[in-house]
Amino acid sequence: MSERPSNEWIITARECLTAARDYQESVRAATLRAVAPGGAPDPALLTREQHRVHGFAWVAASIAALEATLDWAVRAEKAGRFTEIEALCLRIGFGEYCAQIASGLPMSAHEIVRPAALGAAEAARVFAAHPATAHLLAEGSTPDTRAAFAALLADGVRPDEGLGAADGDGALDLVRDQMRAFTAQAITPHAHQWHLADALIPDSVIAEMAALGVFGVCIPEAHGGLGLGKLAMAVVSEELSRGWICAGSLGTRSEIAGELIAENGTPEQKARWLPRIADGSCLPTAVFTEPDTGSDLAAVRTRAARQADGSWQVTGAKTWITHAARADLMTMLVRTDAGVPGYAGLSMLLAEKTRGTDGAPFPDEGIDGSEIAVLGYRGMKEYALGLDGFAVAPEGLLGGSEGQGFKQLMRTFEGARIQTAARAVGVAWNAFDLAIDYALGRKQFGAALTQFPRVADKLSLMAAEIVMARELTYAAARAKDARARCDIEAGMAKLLAARAAWSAADNAVQIHGGNGYALEYPISRVLCDARILNIFEGAAEIQAQVIGRGLLAGQARAAAAA
Repeated sequence: MSERPSNEWIITARECLTAARDYQESVRAATLRAVAPGGAPDPALLTREQHRVHGFAWVAASIAALEATLDWAVRAEKAGRFTEIEALCLRIGFGEYCAQIASGLPMSAHEIVRPAALGAAEAARVFAAHPATAHLLAEGSTPDTRAAFAALLADGVRPDEGLGAADGDGALDLVRDQMRAFTAQAITPHAHQWHLADALIPDSVIAEMAALGVFGVCIPEAHGGLGLGKLAMAVVSEELSRGWICAGSLGTRSEIAGELIAENGTPEQKARWLPRIADGSCLPTAVFTEPDTGSDLAAVRTRAARQADGSWQVTGAKTWITHAARADLMTMLVRTDAGVPGYAGLSMLLAEKTRGTDGAPFPDEGIDGSEIAVLGYRGMKEYALGLDGFAVAPEGLLGGSEGQGFKQLMRTFEGARIQTAARAVGVAWNAFDLAIDYALGRKQFGAALTQFPRVADKLSLMAAEIVMARELTYAAARAKDARARCDIEAGMAKLLAARAAWSAADNAVQIHGGNGYALEYPISRVLCDARILNIFEGAAEIQAQVIGRGLLAGQARAAAAA
């Protein structure tokens, strides 16, 4: 293993990143030539060339992860925390991702996008031949570096996770410590039994989470929340999900509803709902998806008709509604103007409902639901809802204006996807924790599993990619906190973190061997939970399309302006 000083690896990574950005520009130019012959991306060509467009998105997301990881290393070095384990993590992460970028990026288990398919074979050769890239390809992720990294991980050492003064004078480090301690005490010991019993998270645990401020992290202090930003929300979601994804996901319902109301609600709506969401007395759920629409929200058909007294009657069907029975408030996307097609006829309703029980999950008139049995993610429960004249109060129209529902919802997608990425990071750490604990305790042929190179490789590659996904997620959260548009950054974080979670869970099961397939072992739960992350809050294919289209459109606009 090279004895190069650790700070020189930061220099090497920085030089490599410059070459990676040049390669990304080459891929973008080649993709534009394929999908924008007239200057602006052609929708039909964007669809026909999905492999190329999505491949470009994966290239961009991978390079964004390199940027975020280098920023992490620089911050750690400035704080005096860049030690051997951070240097190894940087080297392995850069080495692996550079190899993928130069040779072939996995968009899924079978779909590998290669430079030639992107029209960038020569650009990839130039990138790989750059001295910094070549050095990382040769000396970054090697059997020796992975073994050294795995040995430190086995000794309980972890790559730096401090946020420090740059992110609020160390306050977020205290938030992390608090959430980690709570999760270790109240979530982790019970999560697997809750999963096996297909049980909701107990009300007593929800009350403890509310007391810690979980449901009001981003709600303004004036309305009873903590008034913190998306980075704090990401830290909270990550730590809760490290115990069980469902614990982190409880916060997602409140995050979506809280942002919808805080950004778009009338003063009366804010005063009524935000304090109750923040203190946990109101549990909200998002009611957007319909059986035949999926991600095509413009096709929403559920109808809300205004009555003579100003109230609304809702009729239609919704599906994949998380935590619906126990929720007190539904943020519901409906069509209030049947004569206006597409997005323009959509509105958002704040629909109050009675919290259900096991015996009567949907006691209100005009609403019924059937539970959807699922592999994992069981502590929330999923429902298909039937609405037949369900009544919503006159003041339930979000913002008091019709036709704004889709625009209002779109503003929440960035935060929701950042939080989903953070949940994915937490699930990935959960898989890693279970894998290394099992590998340390399990002996084969007289040695712990961590002593075998293939197991050590899995652990080291797992940890390196989780750090990269975490830092990309934090970078998106920082952009959101800076009030910058970050739909592309949020999509990149969600895209990459979901893959990292699935890879970590899959490899953790492999480390467990046959026991990983047994229901009694928690890793079986984590595998099921990890799988959903590539689907909800925008499937991986949707994320790649949004990223690719957005980056290409931005380049086309810049070229036209020039």
